[in-house]
Amino acid sequence: MNGIRLFVGLGNPGPQYEDTRHNAGFWWIDQVCAQTSSKTSLEAKFFGLSGRLNGQTDTWLLKPTTFMNASGRSVAALARFYKIPAEAILVIHDELDLPPGTARLKKGGGHGGHNGLKDIAAQLGTNDFWRLRLGVGHPGDRNAVVNYVLRPPLRDEMQQIEYAMDDSTLVLPQLLEGKFEEAMLKLHTKTR
Repeated sequence: MNGIRLFVGLGNPGPQYEDTRHNAGFWWIDQVCAQTSSKTSLEAKFFGLSGRLNGQTDTWLLKPTTFMNASGRSVAALARFYKIPAEAILVIHDELDLPPGTARLKKGGGHGGHNGLKDIAAQLGTNDFWRLRLGVGHPGDRNAVVNYVLRPPLRDEMQQIEYAMDDSTLVLPQLLEGKFEEAMLKLHTKTR
């Protein structure tokens, strides 16, 4: 089994969404770009910002610019073009069911009400892709979720989210090599 060939960070395009919790996936891709000197640029045929992961010939970074609910259009376009199977895709997204500071890796499963994941599964025709869930916490009330994810985290929450991003980018080598058990062990047993 090979490793991840497509890293997809979910978020919404535009300056009004830049600092909101829903853009945690975008932040992760930006951080990987900064750490690896990789670059993404607007690619119309992929409906997003895409680029190669520096030092890797066949590994891609993607930030869909379709808005969250239509993320699958972007992911499917790039995956089909480069013939990347679902199991070689990692989708990085905000996770309400985890507290800030927590990052969890998993393969497959439902979408838990996350419209970005729902659309990706529909467009790929499978749930069988990897997810990196970055905890942003829950507002406590189901009806408050939309406003919550479309607002910036509090300063201490943001610090926790940054810790989780730091921890999860450390397992990049394992993800690229397909050593998922090792990556999960390293990430899920992380203590600060």
